Amino acid sequence: MEENKNKDGQLNIELDQEIAEGTYSNLAIINHSMSEFIVDFINIMPGVPKAKVKSRIILTPQHAKRLTKALADNVRKFESAHGQIKDAEQPPIPMNFGPTGQA
Repeated sequence: MEENKNKDGQLNIELDQEIAEGTYSNLAIINHSMSEFIVDFINIMPGVPKAKVKSRIILTPQHAKRLTKALADNVRKFESAHGQIKDAEQPPIPMNFGPTGQA
């Protein structure tokens, strides 16, 4: 397999326009198994009883841990520059929210 690195040894990452626009999410639900972490990003709108998963990201446990550390580091840097992020009160999410398993 050929690596996608430039002459300086840096990884060349391409970002197409559709992905660059991003997807808004105000809720993430995280599940895990022995081999993977699954993060579902959801957008809940007030007064709308149904919400859809907008994106699902599947990570190895090692990558999930690296992501956690990187996110915590970025939150610290943000708060250092802009002040503490206030954690707003969120209504509880019903336990039947999301897909249900079937045998």
